[in-house]
Amino acid sequence: MANQVGLPAALSEYIREFSLREDAVLRQLRETTAELPAGTAMQVMPEEGQLLTLLAGLTPAKRILEIGTFTGYSTLCLARALAPGGQLVTCDITDRWAGIGADYWARAGVEGRIDLRVGDAADTLKAILAEEGPGTFDFVFIDADKQGYPHYYEMALTLLGDRGLIVVDNTLFFGKVVDPEARDVDTAGIRAFNKLVHDDPRVEMSLIPMADGITLIRKKSPAGE
Repeated sequence: MANQVGLPAALSEYIREFSLREDAVLRQLRETTAELPAGTAMQVMPEEGQLLTLLAGLTPAKRILEIGTFTGYSTLCLARALAPGGQLVTCDITDRWAGIGADYWARAGVEGRIDLRVGDAADTLKAILAEEGPGTFDFVFIDADKQGYPHYYEMALTLLGDRGLIVVDNTLFFGKVVDPEARDVDTAGIRAFNKLVHDDPRVEMSLIPMADGITLIRKKSPAGE
């Protein structure tokens, strides 16, 4: 989440100095979010946002699905990476926090690329699948309620095209995944998700010890390709 896992502060600061290229709009949105209760903990760290932009651009993604908007920092990072004419569908349980991000999306000139869907994510994904069918997204970013991760993953795989990429945040969850005393539903959800993906023969995957743990998932190419 807010801090790099397992790195001394000095090394984290060095990485930020020589890697991060956060512009004024992103920085101001991050600073505004940090003023909210638990705002710093809930938003992606700026280095992760920059990685999302890079990965989505490499795909390249014309259609992006984001599960979990919050104040829209990652939304802005992803919208900027869209291929020409592309669209990002982002969903959240409420528009309370996304309303903050909307002003920054407008300032960045990407508000026309973003389709915000408000409601329970499971219902939203079901509706999207009914409207558009499977395989219609190039890139999916999951950063929502942790107990829902296994379900979101299965829906994401269905909605993802053959060459698409899924990126999942918080897969180390403050290190609680290895704490035997941590038995809350969110930690259980992350553990179940991590096992599900690790054992899934349909995908290639890698869990990266960056931020609060980031898992990259790609569908395996069809046989013969």
